[in-house]
Amino acid sequence: MRHLRKRNKLSLPADQRKAVLRSLANSFFKTGEIKTTLGKARALQSEVEKLISLARRGDMHARRQAASFLFEKEVVKRLFNETVGTFKSKKGGYTRLIKTAPRRGDAAPTAILQLVN
Repeated sequence: MRHLRKRNKLSLPADQRKAVLRSLANSFFKTGEIKTTLGKARALQSEVEKLISLARRGDMHARRQAASFLFEKEVVKRLFNETVGTFKSKKGGYTRLIKTAPRRGDAAPTAILQLVN
């Protein structure tokens, strides 16, 4: 059965969807927040939460799993050294999603995804 298996496909093939999410995740961990469309932000939120949970484990296998998703070594180092320090005592809910005004050009719903500090 496919219960609870819903995934936002972003109207993209699987390889392109993964590439977009990887790129957004890299940008997100560099700056601590990102402004994008609501659908992409929701899809990115689940990936970011998984990566932070990996970083909380902190072992070498978790670091390698994160490095296979994030393609910049500096971002992986920052995730494991700086970002995870603020979330050692939290079990989840590392990010917040704030809906913003629609985009001016095409009225696409936008949102800001940011780390909870």
